[in-house]
Amino acid sequence: MTNIQKQINKVTQKITHATTQVHRNEHEIQLLAVSKTKPIQLIKEAYLAGLRHFGENYVQESVEKIQTIKLDDDFQDPIVWYFIGPLQSNKTRPVAENFDWVQSVDRLKIAQRLNDQRPDHLPALNICLQVNISGEASKSGTTLSQVIDLASQVSDLPRLKLRGIMAIPQKTENLQHLEKQFDELHNIYQKLQILYSEVDTLSMGMSGDLESAIKCGSTMVRIGTDIFGARD
Repeated sequence: MTNIQKQINKVTQKITHATTQVHRNEHEIQLLAVSKTKPIQLIKEAYLAGLRHFGENYVQESVEKIQTIKLDDDFQDPIVWYFIGPLQSNKTRPVAENFDWVQSVDRLKIAQRLNDQRPDHLPALNICLQVNISGEASKSGTTLSQVIDLASQVSDLPRLKLRGIMAIPQKTENLQHLEKQFDELHNIYQKLQILYSEVDTLSMGMSGDLESAIKCGSTMVRIGTDIFGARD
């Protein structure tokens, strides 16, 4: 068993424990392996251990990985690729052409460009709206008060499919404050589910806070460090 396999096993055990604690089914939680800055060899080890969902942050690096992996016979089942980093308008085309999901849409301009640049032969691009739940200036994301309006605009774009919301909460040792942020996100998520039948993804929770995220209703956790080690 490789070290990556051992780490994945530990993460899945944490997910199982967290869901059991709050009487949820572990199969409700999608594990997204965050492979930014990591070499293809480590992605391959995670793939051979059973993972198929991978998240990337940097456009040029990730597109090179995606194109290389397409030519590698060891990757026989398709990978579902998620772009989860801040996205500038001049870099939307390669993302629209290569990814299955974008979880970091925070304004209409980005959504419109992704829609217009999505190739016709590919299915609609799955979209999560990024919410700046903590209001920190250093973080991307729309505000809680703007989410519903942005969702309405994105849902009208034919080459995009609105699937939910994503957020990175403020880093804090105060568990009550952390879970308050997660609860606010879950409330918005439930409102979107009422409005849009295809909304099924609440992407929140990372290596350091997945238990609280699952407790508060997350359906997808983004795990990098606990699988691949610290960022290079």
